[in-house]
Amino acid sequence: MTEFEQMFPTGEPNDAYAQYFSGQSYLAPLASGDANVNNVTFEPGCRNNWHIHHGAQQVLICTAGTGWYQAEGEPAQELQPGTVVTVPAEVKHWHGAAAGSWFSHLAVMVPKDDASNEWLEPVSDEEYDAL
Repeated sequence: MTEFEQMFPTGEPNDAYAQYFSGQSYLAPLASGDANVNNVTFEPGCRNNWHIHHGAQQVLICTAGTGWYQAEGEPAQELQPGTVVTVPAEVKHWHGAAAGSWFSHLAVMVPKDDASNEWLEPVSDEEYDAL
């Protein structure tokens, strides 16, 4: 792995969710309990598939590098350190690194008994390359 400076640990390769990512990501759990907080690091060009959080919102706090967030039907939003995105429950979306940059964000979710993630299709190269 190339050296990437950030304030939180990079963590281990995100192998458990690799099937839902295009490219390599890393996961560092920071807190669990009333809220789960994970530092997710993306290699350049890495992004997750379109997905929906059922029954719970997600908050992304961007901490290093440059990335993208897109909700279905909306233009993609560039993410920089300090950007905070609130993803409402039931919104189809994706997020990941810009093509030429490593990227990290904290992903914060409040666990709920009825909450689940629905992983969908990958973001196509055509969609991503158009950013």
